[in-house]
Amino acid sequence: MIEGVLLAIFAGLMLGLYALPEKFTKDFKYENTWSLFFLLTMFVVPIIASLTLINGFGEIFGNMPMDIWVKMGLTSFLWGIGVMMWSKAINHIGLSLGFSIFIGTIILVGSLLPFIEDGLPTANVLTYILIGILIVLVGVILNGRAGILREKEDTGTSNKKGSMVTGILIAVVGGLLATGFSYANAAGRPYLHEASIAQGNADWVTAVAVMFPIFLSGGIVMTAYFLWQLSKNDAWGNFKTPAFGKNVVLILIMAVFHYAASALFAFAAFKLGSSGNTVGYAIFNTSSVATAIISGLITKEWLNASSKAKGFLYAGLALMIAGIVVVAYSNGIS
Repeated sequence: MIEGVLLAIFAGLMLGLYALPEKFTKDFKYENTWSLFFLLTMFVVPIIASLTLINGFGEIFGNMPMDIWVKMGLTSFLWGIGVMMWSKAINHIGLSLGFSIFIGTIILVGSLLPFIEDGLPTANVLTYILIGILIVLVGVILNGRAGILREKEDTGTSNKKGSMVTGILIAVVGGLLATGFSYANAAGRPYLHEASIAQGNADWVTAVAVMFPIFLSGGIVMTAYFLWQLSKNDAWGNFKTPAFGKNVVLILIMAVFHYAASALFAFAAFKLGSSGNTVGYAIFNTSSVATAIISGLITKEWLNASSKAKGFLYAGLALMIAGIVVVAYSNGIS
């Protein structure tokens, strides 16, 4: 149990830090960085990793039942749509509120969704899981409040880019769709684990196998969207820069970290046992948010924020950590 919790926390740590290299790219617009990132992390890295690390790759996926292909492919495709909707929600309600609503929805719904495939745990375990998730959600809300206060302090006004109701609705629906990642993992793991072990692979290789259909299906939406953004915002020319080679290396590091974080979560969920998909998903996402917040503090993003905003931030972070502890405890008594 402890190993699974630590793996889920470390996976969240990697996910929370994967975007840091973006700060060091030069001459690229937002569209250049993220179109290349999604191309690498959703296609290039998982294809190379799967072909290299999975013994019997063709046998495993060639014999995978069609209903599992459909479940994983469709829900992963919805995951890709959800991530794109989150980027749209930010235009309406700002980064802090959009992020808190989006990730809050993911943690709440995405942690409970695997029960459809795995079945409900015992009553006492379920109670602790729900209490832990509720504590995490309160922490996410407080962090969102802290971000809104900081935005008002920086600009002198709240975000007025679009309709607040529209933005909230987009963030919630996007969060719901993005939980497809959680369901796809729960739906595909049983078959892929058995098939992978039958080919002589180690337990951890199952995580690589699970990520293959998830990333390829989700990547269709994400990559297509940013390729369209390149044309819409006339950003193709920005690839012609002396810093192109350096930028590619930095973005490749981002892609590897992002993919590895997701695969490590899948392995952590396996190590956590019967409720691992739920417990692991909650710990994974909460850890990634907490890591992003702490990295923001370290890089002095909150240096000029008011004591009130920082108070909400610290309280939210403390509650999120407390929620992780409760969720981890629920797995210990299962």
